[in-house]
Amino acid sequence: MVKKILKITGVSLLVIVVALAATPFLFKNKIKELVAKSINENVDAKVAFEDVGLSLFKNFPNASVTIDKLSIINKAPFEGDTLFYAGEVNLKMSVKELFKGEGEAMNIEGFSSKDGLVNIIFNKDGIGNFDIALKDDKPEDESKSKPFAMSIQKYSVENLRFRYTDEKSKIKMVIDSLNHEGTGDLAADNLDLKTKSTAKLSLDMDKMNYMNNVALSLDAVLGIDMKNQKYTFRNNKALINQLPLEFDGFIQMVEKGQVYDLKFKTPTSDFKNFLGLIPAAYAGNINTVKTTGEFRVDGTVKGNLTDTTIPKFNIAIASNNASFQYPDLPKSVQNIVIDTKIINETGLMNDTYVNLDKLSFRIDQDVFNAKANIRNISENALVNAELKGVINLANVTKAYPVKLDKPLSGILKADVVTKFDMKSVETSQYQNIQNSGNIALSGFNYTGPEMAKPVQISQAVVAFNPNQIRLNQLDLKTGKSDVHLTGTLDNFYGFVFRNQILKANFNMNSNQFLVSDFMTPSAPTTEGSAKKEAVKIPAFLDCAVTAKVNTVVYDNLTLKDVSGKMIIRDEAVTLQNLKTSIFDGVIGVDGVVSTKGKVPTFKMNLGLNKVDIAKSFTQLDMLKSIAPIAGVIDGKLNSTIKLSGNLDAMEMTPDLKTISGDLFGQLLSTRVNAQNSQLLSSLASNVKFIDVNKLNLNDVKVALAFDNGRVNVKPIDLKYQDVKVTVGGTHGFDQSMNYNLKFDVPAKYLGPEVGKLLSKLTPAEQGKLENVPVNATMTGSFKSPKVTTDMKQAVTNVTTQLVNYQKNKLINQGTSALGNLLGGTKGNTSTPKDTTKTATPKPDVKSAAESAIRGLLGGKKKKEEPKPQTP
Repeated sequence: MVKKILKITGVSLLVIVVALAATPFLFKNKIKELVAKSINENVDAKVAFEDVGLSLFKNFPNASVTIDKLSIINKAPFEGDTLFYAGEVNLKMSVKELFKGEGEAMNIEGFSSKDGLVNIIFNKDGIGNFDIALKDDKPEDESKSKPFAMSIQKYSVENLRFRYTDEKSKIKMVIDSLNHEGTGDLAADNLDLKTKSTAKLSLDMDKMNYMNNVALSLDAVLGIDMKNQKYTFRNNKALINQLPLEFDGFIQMVEKGQVYDLKFKTPTSDFKNFLGLIPAAYAGNINTVKTTGEFRVDGTVKGNLTDTTIPKFNIAIASNNASFQYPDLPKSVQNIVIDTKIINETGLMNDTYVNLDKLSFRIDQDVFNAKANIRNISENALVNAELKGVINLANVTKAYPVKLDKPLSGILKADVVTKFDMKSVETSQYQNIQNSGNIALSGFNYTGPEMAKPVQISQAVVAFNPNQIRLNQLDLKTGKSDVHLTGTLDNFYGFVFRNQILKANFNMNSNQFLVSDFMTPSAPTTEGSAKKEAVKIPAFLDCAVTAKVNTVVYDNLTLKDVSGKMIIRDEAVTLQNLKTSIFDGVIGVDGVVSTKGKVPTFKMNLGLNKVDIAKSFTQLDMLKSIAPIAGVIDGKLNSTIKLSGNLDAMEMTPDLKTISGDLFGQLLSTRVNAQNSQLLSSLASNVKFIDVNKLNLNDVKVALAFDNGRVNVKPIDLKYQDVKVTVGGTHGFDQSMNYNLKFDVPAKYLGPEVGKLLSKLTPAEQGKLENVPVNATMTGSFKSPKVTTDMKQAVTNVTTQLVNYQKNKLINQGTSALGNLLGGTKGNTSTPKDTTKTATPKPDVKSAAESAIRGLLGGKKKKEEPKPQTP
């Protein structure tokens, strides 16, 4: 019997489970059609969702309808803007609702959403993007049922981001990480709705931030009168950061806006309430803090919020002779006085004013006082403020739990009065700004992760004048570097309050400046870590720095007597008349580096005056790529270099493939080291008539042009003893090359075979011979060169030339001799001399002629045949 019961029970449960699992498939299409119909009949927008699901398990015994990735996208005039998005929307209803017939509304008992966005926008014409309800002038058919009916008993919102933007009033509000839940019968005309809410609030007005991620929490019971749209605060508890507040009163929706009648206050007067205003991350655990005195916040908000008015309000924040001390810190903050009022008495936004009548506190013997007021807040804010006091920075971390890697030190003294209006700031009407006083900082020491080395400021003095803020003195040391700075800030208020460009002009002096002292080492990149961001020159700076530094050390370079001007403007750095002694010479630089475009660029003009060739072409990668002559040529160089190209966005180093420009230079006091160059060694082995080490490069002028990673060397004329050399060609930054050399060579250097022929000529005859052109090509790379010459052809050509010369010479000699032989006495009418009186007999003319002819024809002289004997 028991087995039978268990069997029946098991089968029944199985049937139920199968039914519960199968039911969603049976009703899924019906639900999907109802969702689409409900949305399309009510909104004029682009609506999309990924899927609609139905489950009987999620809220058993109720059914759950899940809509995945629901989005509502605006049409014109907000084309493409997202009005609403939810990663998931869940609707809760009774199972019996699924079996209702066509035309019967399904009652929704609850809903929830996750990972949502609500984006409310008012454009400059005051039109809102949320008005997407379909316009229909026809009277509503009461007999026609809606797809869904609302009988909400419980709802929840998880991780919602609410964004509000009013382009006309320049207000931007963001409620982030909103979690909210409510319980109550929303179908009733009158109900008590129990709610719990947490969120983070940020608020900007006219580009000025008033709240940034302020933590909000509210547990409240709201009495709701649905008919009159009136919401009354009953039992409630609110937290702003950690400041507790209680509300009393109501908010009511009316045709022209809302009606407010609210009061709020701190539930107690404990000074811990003040510490609660500070975010928990900075205030620490305030429950253990010892406090004296009181702190109160009281406020009223009463009136109508319409298109032209706001509710009147009066908010008072006050404390008198209070103190606090954290239990684990040695010092306390005493004599705290706060007297602040935020008031609007007319309901007009511009009539709101803020009075900070007094803010005062003391740490040890140091007293700090401040007061300020702001009026005409929405049209042209008028600001009047005074600061006066002394703060020993070392005491700050001893009295308040500021988390620093290293404690601060130094004395800050302030005595400043300022009075200005925002329009004068915006329009740079500095004559309307009244500033006076100064701020001084001495003995300041700071160590932090954003600094490569600890920073010591021995003295800094800032003076406030009507037209500008003047830095009278800044003496700073960090690592082995010292900096002494003076200058002015001309648009400080516009920069602080209106995000305008900060204009500045500074003079800097330094004995020694190590760039590494100001650059934090890059952390090793690990998988999943944030990508390194591209370097960007700030767009908000318009700054000029005139500098003079005795020694600058950058990586392996040591620059002496550095002077010049640097201008930071329009996302670019311009160098003007920058000069430095380096590489035993002087280098001058003018140029621009810009990060304004997608790819950073540079354009430079360099002047090199008597710089050491070996040092400069070894230590500067760019010169090394343009002309790899380091270690090959010793001496000095005068040069002008013009170049431009792109920079690596991360490292700000030149992208060699994009560099273009030209170089004009003159070599001075040079010496060639062929043994350090595979190219010259290979050339020397192929061209024997030149000792490459003895090449004279003094005063040689070179002209190079480079583009697309290749360097074009215009023909250069050299001289080696009595050999003229012309060199020209190209090479790449990848060290590949293609050069042509032409040697204008005297024949005597072309080997022993040619020398033997030359020995038959007289010196005068040799001098009449033309030099022989010898051509060479150099290809391959500088480290693996391939040298070819037409030396054999040149030797052949000159040998042929010399043979022909000898033949012509002999022919001329023979012709001359033959002429003398045949016509030697013709026309001779002179009286013959007495031959007996001649000391040396003349050679036989006939014999000489015969010898010349035989020599010309290359024949050998025949031996005289013996004359036959007489019998």
